Amino acid sequence: MDERYDVVVIGGGAAGLSGALTLARARRSVLVVDAGEPRNAPAGHVHNYLGREGTPPAELYAIGRDEVASYGGQILPGRVRAVQREDDGFRVDLDGGDEVRARRLLLATGLTDDLPELPGVVERWGSTVLHCPYCHGWEVRGRAVGIVSTGPMGAYAAGLWRQWTDDVVLFVHTGTEPTAEERERLEARGVRIVRGEVAGLEGGADVRMTDGGLVSRDAVVVATRMVANAELVADLGTTPVPMEAHGAVMGTHLPADPTGRTEVPGVWVAGNAGDLSAQVIVAAAQGLRAGAMINADLIEEDTARAVEAQRSVAA
Repeated sequence: MDERYDVVVIGGGAAGLSGALTLARARRSVLVVDAGEPRNAPAGHVHNYLGREGTPPAELYAIGRDEVASYGGQILPGRVRAVQREDDGFRVDLDGGDEVRARRLLLATGLTDDLPELPGVVERWGSTVLHCPYCHGWEVRGRAVGIVSTGPMGAYAAGLWRQWTDDVVLFVHTGTEPTAEERERLEARGVRIVRGEVAGLEGGADVRMTDGGLVSRDAVVVATRMVANAELVADLGTTPVPMEAHGAVMGTHLPADPTGRTEVPGVWVAGNAGDLSAQVIVAAAQGLRAGAMINADLIEEDTARAVEAQRSVAA
């Protein structure tokens, strides 16, 4: 492992590996530090990824690591403990006390799904407890789906999932009671509304109510609070901010411009740390774009240094 790199990429998922591939192909020295804990690890397959539809996440990332390495990029399994600003870049502290230097950083650390505190949710997460119809809707098409509402988006979620199946039950639980208009819309589509709190999940995805009733379901949908994994850059002067959708706070993300450039000079972000809604193919595209922008930024710096050196010789 070299001590100094043009770019250190923190995170070895779709965004990080795509950014690293772009940079390695631009003849940049790149180190990817990968903790090996992708958000979609519980999922069996990646969907909506053109050319890789149905690929298991671990297989997709293994292919990506090989591609990065084939262009000279380095992959380091491990965890970054801290990053600090230095005069000419950043110091990156690794597991075990090692440290490397980087001229630029690409943060691709993803997010953490904060699940509702309901018995049975955690152990079924990614199998029969779902959150995204574009990720899992096809797999439960035509089956019995329940929406467990814990906020203001329950009616919206029920209407959305109705596209994939005509057997949808909205469990109001601790969420917002549907308005008269929302009730009318749901009833028109055949969505049943069940009031009262949910006690937990049983069997495959059956919903046990606190009054003892049991509603049989094949899959249950919950809303997670999506929290950007961006603690590393707090010491550099930036922190995640709330992200809203349809008037509700969905979680936190690291703010950046459309290219992934954050407010911290020299730091870019790609993937779910900056965009909570980014699916795998979108995260990969963001990694490519951020990698290209980082390379362009380094070219400007390299050119400025070359001009300064040429002027010194001339003087």
